[in-house]
Amino acid sequence: MTCSRGKAAPNRHTTQRLFAASAGYCQRPQCLRPLFVDTGTRNVHVAEMAHIFSANDKGPRARPTITAAERGAFENLILLCSSCHTEIDKAPEDFPDTVVTGWKQLHAVKLASLFGAIEYSSRSEVRLAIEPALAENRAVFVDYGPDNAYRLNPESEMADTWRTKLLAKVFPNNRKVLSILDANRRHLLPAELRTLESFRQHVDDIEDRHLGDGIRTIGRRFPEEMNTIAT
Repeated sequence: MTCSRGKAAPNRHTTQRLFAASAGYCQRPQCLRPLFVDTGTRNVHVAEMAHIFSANDKGPRARPTITAAERGAFENLILLCSSCHTEIDKAPEDFPDTVVTGWKQLHAVKLASLFGAIEYSSRSEVRLAIEPALAENRAVFVDYGPDNAYRLNPESEMADTWRTKLLAKVFPNNRKVLSILDANRRHLLPAELRTLESFRQHVDDIEDRHLGDGIRTIGRRFPEEMNTIAT
């Protein structure tokens, strides 16, 4: 998911925003292919950052009047699977900037539907909506998380499995829970709203650690209060 285009390449923060906006799915609405595929033994990522206006003056959908920084900005980037990225760049006349920008906007709407991020009529409905994702994340953490004994064995393959599960399961689940709770803030108590924001910081920190430049080694831990939010 890297992009080596000098100043036209996104920085770490932009990369995080792109992943968060995609929620792990190709942003072409007709595709919605998972960008991190768990094969059972490893994780294969097919995510590619595509420029809406080309990173240079001669590429697809080039616009020479914009700066290198603008070309690497969040607004000029979209996260696609490798197939869709190849398609739009090989036939740019069929995929002008207005079409690709529209994909990005429509993707946000589709995610709301995909994640069930609608406003529910009761707290119990909110809890039912988020419980499966929270339960799956708890199971992944218990079985594969860094608190297991494998951290004492530098040759263990469990660390790679943990990262695979993060990309394929935990990160999309986290974004689903955030989307649902954000759509139902009116059902949350003041203390629960604070828990939601702590959870949001946890999500940002863990994504930064595993999707960023690898510098950050600590971050906010999962707030245990999430286990009872909206109950």
